[in-house]
Amino acid sequence: MRDTARRAPRILARCAQVALAAAAVADAFRAVAVRDHYLHPTVASLHRSGSVSMIFFDLMTLAIVLFLVWLARSRSAAQELSPEASVPSRGWTIGAWFIPVVNLFVPRRLVLDIGRASTSQWEQKRGTTLVNLWWAAWVAHAVVLVVVGRMAPGSMAVLVVAEALMLAAAVLLGLVIERVTAALPGRPS
Repeated sequence: MRDTARRAPRILARCAQVALAAAAVADAFRAVAVRDHYLHPTVASLHRSGSVSMIFFDLMTLAIVLFLVWLARSRSAAQELSPEASVPSRGWTIGAWFIPVVNLFVPRRLVLDIGRASTSQWEQKRGTTLVNLWWAAWVAHAVVLVVVGRMAPGSMAVLVVAEALMLAAAVLLGLVIERVTAALPGRPS
C-alpha cells in the first residue's frame, strides 16, 4: 500500500468544511442584501449587495476548489485501498461537476462510489442516506433559486426556503466529507 492510501486528507477536509460553512453564511447575507436592493434600490444598497456578493463569490470559489481537491485526493486514496472497486477516473471525478445536466446526477454517484471504496466498513444505508439528503438539499436549493425565484422575485418566502436549503446542503456536505474522510485510514496529512 502506498503512502497516499495511508494518509487520509484530513486537514484538507477541515479546510473544505470551514470554507463551505463560511460560503453558506455569506450566501445568506448576500441574499438579504440583494433582496434589500431589489425592494429599495439606492446607491448604498447597490454597493452593499455588490460587496457582499463579491465576498460570497470568493468564499464559494474557495470552497469549490477545496472540495474538489479533497474529493480527488479521497478518490485516489480509496482507489489505492480498493483497486478492484468501481472508482471514477480522476478527470471524471472533477469534470462531471461542470457538465450541464450531467452535474445534476453523476456527482452524487461519484461521492457514493468513493465512500464505498474507502473502506469495507462503509455503512451502506447511513452513508447512502447522508449523501442522498445532501444531494436532495443541494438540487432543491438550485431549483428554488432558478425556477421559483424567477416566478416570485424578491419574495421573502422564496429567500427563506432557498437559504434554508443552502445551509442544510452545506451542513450535510460537511458531514459527508467527515464520513468519507473518517473511512480513509491513516494519519492526518
